[in-house]
Parts: sequence; C-alpha cells; structure tokens
Amino acid sequence: MSLEPRLVLASASPRRLDLLRQIGLVPDAVEAAELDENPRSDETPRQLALRLAEAKAAHVAGRSPQDYVLGADTVVAVGRRVLPKAADADEVRRCLTLLSGRAHRVLTGVAVLGPDGRAASRLVESRVHFKRLSDADIDAYLACGEGIGKAGGYAIQGRAGALVISLQGSYSGVVGLPLYETANLLAVS
Repeated sequence: MSLEPRLVLASASPRRLDLLRQIGLVPDAVEAAELDENPRSDETPRQLALRLAEAKAAHVAGRSPQDYVLGADTVVAVGRRVLPKAADADEVRRCLTLLSGRAHRVLTGVAVLGPDGRAASRLVESRVHFKRLSDADIDAYLACGEGIGKAGGYAIQGRAGALVISLQGSYSGVVGLPLYETANLLAVS
C-alpha cells in the first residue's frame, strides 16, 4: 500500500480526463460519483454547479480519505433556467432551439479535497453566443449524435464549435474542466 496520496478524479467524463492529461496531470484513479444532479428549489445555476462539484468530491473522498480528490460539474444556463444533459435527440433539439441566436452561460464548479481535510473550490463562468440556427443546422448536428449526454445538448470541442459566434471565459471550462483554476487548486493542495 502506498503512503503517498494519490490524485483521484471524481468523474467518469472522458473529456475531463483528456483535459487533465493535456496539462500533464494523470489521475491515479477515476471514480464516478453518482449523485442526484437535479437543482434544489430556489438554487441558482451557479450554486448548482458548485454544489455538485463539491458533492462529487466529497462522495469519492469518503471512499478515498487518504487521497486528493478532484470533483467537477458543468451546468449550461439561460437566465435561471438550467438546461439538461440531453438524454436523446429530442432534448438536443430543444436545447439547440433555445440556444439559437443567443448567449448563454456555462458554469463549471471545481472542488479539491485533500487527505488532511482541506477543501478548496472555484466556480468558473463563461459566456457562449450561438449563431442563429436553421432547421438544417440543427438536423446536421443531431445527425452526428455528439450532443447526447452533454450539458445543454452540445459539445463545443466537436462540431458545435462551428455554431459558436463568440466565447468569453474559459474554453476548457466549457468543455468541462477549467484548466487554469484546476491547476491552481491542485498546486496549493
């Protein structure tokens, strides 16, 4: 048994794992935290993203108290409305129709829990503006299938990148893990 703390990623997202690898961080373990991700009554999208990141880290830290645990969650919001992780093509279509021609917020919470009980978290907000989408644009995106299972029904790192007019904030945060903030949280842990 190793006496050195490990880094455990509390997420099954392959995108988060890829992003960590991009900056030279390879978790020693990946353990998904299955939680109820529904917003609480009167919970803002910002509060939801941060609560879920912290809850995921805490859930996995309960199984790995001797390790550093990194949790994250991404929420796509239009005003106070939280868009779903699209379960099927119909939900992707509803999300894209709502996002068409307008700006929306992508909120990613990141939390790190250390073996000494220290906890730190950050919330990163980005603003993404989509072009006005035609029915043909939406149909073409649906045909590729990449929006299913994604917050807001799209993956900016894929074909949806061609739908984006502008992005203010953290590109990696929109993908699912803001690298600057994550690296800083891990550096001080």
